[in-house]
Amino acid sequence: MIVRRLAVLAMMAVAMAACASSAPVERVAVAPAPDPLVPSQRLALVSTYNERARALESDGRLREALEARKIALTVDPNNAVSREGQGALQARIDGLISQRLAEGRASQARGAQVAARRSFLTVLALDPENRAAFEALREQTPDVEGLPHIVRTGETLVGLAQQYYGNRALGEVIAEANRLAPNARLAAGTQLKIPEVPGVPLNRPGARREAPRAPLPGPGAPPATPASLTRDEPAEVNPLLAEARESFERKDYATALGDVDRLLASTPSNAEALAMKRSALYGLGKTQYDQRQYKDSYVTLGQLVKLAPNHEDAAKLLRQSRTRLIDDHFGRGIRYYREEKLPEAIVEWKAVLELDPQHIAARKNLEQSERLLKSLEERK
Repeated sequence: MIVRRLAVLAMMAVAMAACASSAPVERVAVAPAPDPLVPSQRLALVSTYNERARALESDGRLREALEARKIALTVDPNNAVSREGQGALQARIDGLISQRLAEGRASQARGAQVAARRSFLTVLALDPENRAAFEALREQTPDVEGLPHIVRTGETLVGLAQQYYGNRALGEVIAEANRLAPNARLAAGTQLKIPEVPGVPLNRPGARREAPRAPLPGPGAPPATPASLTRDEPAEVNPLLAEARESFERKDYATALGDVDRLLASTPSNAEALAMKRSALYGLGKTQYDQRQYKDSYVTLGQLVKLAPNHEDAAKLLRQSRTRLIDDHFGRGIRYYREEKLPEAIVEWKAVLELDPQHIAARKNLEQSERLLKSLEERK
């Protein structure tokens, strides 16, 4: 029995020795992904965004300045200047939000609804997700004196503002008094309130202005022709052009462009339609730029510059849209790279080079990313 136990123990010892003498499994260390930017390039890029943030902040564009700080921190999360700048700017924005909210509530308390609305909209411009400002605007109930008006077919807010105030820019006042969007379409039969605006005369229905009297004819002058015989008949307006004008007045530039293009398809040399197209392209492109839709504004303003290179500041806006679009693509490329999403980063840097073939940092990042992606695929 003892001999058998000794034999078993001997066999176990041999097995353990064999396991201990076996060669260890080789572990392959995975090298960390190389940084696409050398320190000097990273510092230069961070400095560029910090400078842009300072310029935007001095111009009062605080929200855009905060985004520039965030991009700088994305490029270099340890940059002290970017972090301090972001903290100071966020504190400034928070202070302004508190101030504007207090001003809005004070205006509401004294019945100044327009001033209150302006304060709350300022808050939302600084913080689009601010719940307090949103709720205050939604619950705001303008209580103003005014005249009733039944909408007729074809009437617009700017047209009513011209009719009642003699100022088309006051269409937003009518919209606000009736809880409508500034560019809302008016349905025939709707009853509106035309509010009284302090300091602005209100043209009431039935009140006619006296026409200036014509001077008496001098001796020997021919008798005056009755006005009914000399009145010029209004020129007939193409319905598509009329619809385009109405859409343009509502700042619905995309609809205005559609109407104008249909008119130009049949009459390509129509001067009024061409002028309307230029204005609509400019309005649409500038709106897209202000809403930070840089890709769309670049396309729209590009069409305008081809059509009319010297139209207002279209060429300048086009250059600014291109710069912002390049920055957006480059920043997203950096972010995707840090998230180890190489294919997405490559797409963004290719987009940069399509807009600016001389962009050195984008080209270098693209080449490094493609090499790294190929190396990773070969290891699979």
